Amino acid sequence: MNKYLLRSTILLVIVASLLLTSCTESFYSNSSSSSTEQQPLIEEPTVVTIKSMDDLNALFNQLQYLEDNWNNSGQSIPRITFSNINEAWVKVSPQLPVETKKSVFFRLMTPLILISNEHILQQRDVVKNEPLDSSQLSTIALKYRVIKNKETPLTEADRQTLLSRVDIIPASLALAQAAEESGWATSRFALEGNALFGQWDFSGNGMKPQQQRAHLGEYGVAQFDSPLDSVEAYMLNLNTNAAYNNLRELRKEMRINERQITGYELAGTLDKYSERGKAYISGLRLMIRYNKLEPVDEMQLLNDKFIHLLTN
Repeated sequence: MNKYLLRSTILLVIVASLLLTSCTESFYSNSSSSSTEQQPLIEEPTVVTIKSMDDLNALFNQLQYLEDNWNNSGQSIPRITFSNINEAWVKVSPQLPVETKKSVFFRLMTPLILISNEHILQQRDVVKNEPLDSSQLSTIALKYRVIKNKETPLTEADRQTLLSRVDIIPASLALAQAAEESGWATSRFALEGNALFGQWDFSGNGMKPQQQRAHLGEYGVAQFDSPLDSVEAYMLNLNTNAAYNNLRELRKEMRINERQITGYELAGTLDKYSERGKAYISGLRLMIRYNKLEPVDEMQLLNDKFIHLLTN
């Protein structure tokens, strides 16, 4: 099978295997969580129905979202979301060439990560510019665990704490962790609950592991309505959990010194994300370097192309 047919076949299988009917609702429910936050300038979603391999190949060519150039430094990519991970992907991915599986995973996940970072930057603008008695600012402070209730008055010190928390997670790091924690979106938790980052849930509503760790008590793996929800919860976790304070301090220092915030550097702070500790950090950094993910940290979203895919 030549490269053209292989690429078209794989993409058609992947798109068909994802249930994409609710991605529009997921995108707007996340981007409109606060009516006062600045919204991205995008058009109404473009709904595309894929009926053949030629249709799909033409779409990706038209969008210039191809396997060979998707992670070029400074590349602008379309807004593509999907509603959940389907069993068909879990079944077909082991049969794909490794590089093809990785390419599909990275291209599907990257827009979700950039959308999530866009939401964070909108909130960061509120933190920077709103007065301390702003209702919007209090809402963000509550979300990021700076205050315990909205009646608590905010101080300038609270604003500085928020600025250290309300900030982006580099796309290369998020991609590496999603691949590591979800087995390239093939794990049981990814399939059953769109869980891409292995976040724990102690509320009793999580998905139960086959083997419980008794010393941790009653817990499960958090489940989400969509992959986008999983990405946003992962970023909120890194931005609020005390275990990742070193990540936030390093990121803050990089901001002060006007250095690029990179996934490779921040990965060095995540020894508490996994029981593997330093070995986990080494694995993330190896994945970033081996898969040449560093350019993705400079990738941007196209403002005028939000794509909603439908297949017959």
